[in-house]
Amino acid sequence: QIGGALKPITLEIYNDSHKHAHHKAMQGVTSREQLTSFSLVITSTDFKGKPQLARHRMVNSLMKDELAKEGGIHALQLTTRTPEEEE
Repeated sequence: QIGGALKPITLEIYNDSHKHAHHKAMQGVTSREQLTSFSLVITSTDFKGKPQLARHRMVNSLMKDELAKEGGIHALQLTTRTPEEEE
């Protein structure tokens, strides 16, 4: 979804699940597949002229189903930049 909507120049995805395994929401979860905590680094021209909060809202709206569903993403850290900010 992100790739098609934002046409990112850079899209890096990091699985940070191990950092969140101790959180209350993750207690009793034994499957590593259920630990869904990620960091995303996204560079897109669509972010030009938008503050960080607006950029994060753009990404969160694309990820809303995954963030809302049971067993979906537990934590999502975003780094959003324009091509000029990446340089």
